[in-house]
Amino acid sequence: MEHIDAIRRYIDAHRQEMLDLWRDLVNTESGPAQKEGVGAVCRRLCAELEAMRVHTRPVPMEDGSQVLVADWDNGGEEAPVLLIGHMDTVFQPGAATKNPFRIDPDGTAHGPGVLDMKAGLVIALYAVKALQSVGWAGRNVRFLFAGDEETAHKNSDAKAVMAREARGCAAAFNFETGYLDDGIVVGRRGAAIVNFHIAGVSAHSGIEPEKGRSAILEASHRIIALEALNDLPRSKLINCGVITGGESSNTVPDSCTITASLRFPTIAIKEELLEDCRRIMEAPSTVPDTTATMRVGGVFDPMEHTQGVQKLYELVEETAREIGYGPVHPFEVSGASDSSISVNEGVPTVCAMGVRGAFNHTEREYAVVESLFQRTLLAAACIIRVQEKPCREG
Repeated sequence: MEHIDAIRRYIDAHRQEMLDLWRDLVNTESGPAQKEGVGAVCRRLCAELEAMRVHTRPVPMEDGSQVLVADWDNGGEEAPVLLIGHMDTVFQPGAATKNPFRIDPDGTAHGPGVLDMKAGLVIALYAVKALQSVGWAGRNVRFLFAGDEETAHKNSDAKAVMAREARGCAAAFNFETGYLDDGIVVGRRGAAIVNFHIAGVSAHSGIEPEKGRSAILEASHRIIALEALNDLPRSKLINCGVITGGESSNTVPDSCTITASLRFPTIAIKEELLEDCRRIMEAPSTVPDTTATMRVGGVFDPMEHTQGVQKLYELVEETAREIGYGPVHPFEVSGASDSSISVNEGVPTVCAMGVRGAFNHTEREYAVVESLFQRTLLAAACIIRVQEKPCREG
């Protein structure tokens, strides 16, 4: 493939620079309670991108986070290639102080978000820097980095912004957590958090129990009905994982909340599952004078394994083989990501193009350092190949 040797040399010559940016991003805490940290990551990325002659358009969100949109206009007239990532992590304040970025002698990097997904941001930037270094002038490239992915965009309009910016793109690569066995994600289940609230009537359980209407008792009936919705062969799943209610053991509880996680492989099953939940909440109460309501929180739609997704995966597989990266394989996972947004806009998308590693979302999170450079080469080569072999249907 044209340019690959030169791109490889560019990456090799900029290894320390890539490591330094990775370190700085990891040590900039950007957990769910740290919008100022997300802003700092965004500003650093903007500075890097603007130095690359990439036009940046940070879009502020009402929750204080941002969506970073950036366009490299290299003269291409066709639909752009989309590079997806997120700037936030799951960690609490102080995580980087206790567990700062570091590289062990065995070639593994550690730190909060080192795998999920600060390294992916570095890969996306340096894939384009490498293309610029060789004078590649194919399709334009769009960067789309969210600031609240880990909270499912539940307090912002990020999904709508990302859908608008993804619409019409030729293909998308999401630099989420890579897997040690070089699996490339071609499908993800959707997920939703739903809160079910039961209201009853409180009373002293010993003096006047007949005046009480137990919200917890009513919730137990509703939980049995909700859990009966599970259909494992169809991957239609609900887990009533957290139950809160009551004030004391001798008071009939007047309130109970059930927090449930829903999982679904398709939009159709998502709608079916939510409608089933509504039906159960609207059914007559078993315990008289109790009422039930539901509120849908954060929702990630599924990343469906479409024909376009499969074609793009095959492009990645062929490219990996051609550049000597080695074998990759497709697989589907339960964890959700923003890849669902682009796929639902009809954009062929593959996910988990970031560094390889394990234990993301934990203090044991680590990444294989060499994969930072290997995946940057793969990403740059895949962007070139999209120009040669379009994957979008229609």
